[in-house]
Amino acid sequence: MDHMITADTEKRRRWMAVLARAAADEIAGLLATLPPLPAHERLRAPETGLVMVRGRAGGDGAPFNLGEMTVTRCAVRLGDAVGHGYVAGRDKRQAELAALLDAALQDPARRDALMEGVIAPLATRQQAARDAEARKAAATRVDFFAMQTTR
Repeated sequence: MDHMITADTEKRRRWMAVLARAAADEIAGLLATLPPLPAHERLRAPETGLVMVRGRAGGDGAPFNLGEMTVTRCAVRLGDAVGHGYVAGRDKRQAELAALLDAALQDPARRDALMEGVIAPLATRQQAARDAEARKAAATRVDFFAMQTTR
């Protein structure tokens, strides 16, 4: 079966990545500023488990099992849409909020308000944190150069 990556699939990947990195309190705080979402049905209650993390030697070598990582997942139904939330760690509230927003964002009538009110601010905060970390790392950078000896 051929899987095509559409523009909608790519947008969904982006918002799910943002939600996976956001704390539950951040998500809930931004959601509180918007009209409430309708009640949702839990298809899979938040549950915590382990997944195997794989790596590759040198980035492109043979894959190997790096180790296990704790992940929490949840699935909800909101109208006709099914939302999924997978987050690192044990935060069940974060997983359910991510699943709820994933389902809500699939509805074109809600998408723009949620993108503007929740996803964009979270993405901006996350980018600012990455930029600050990069500046901190750059400040400790040491440039080595070869000295030419004269005889």
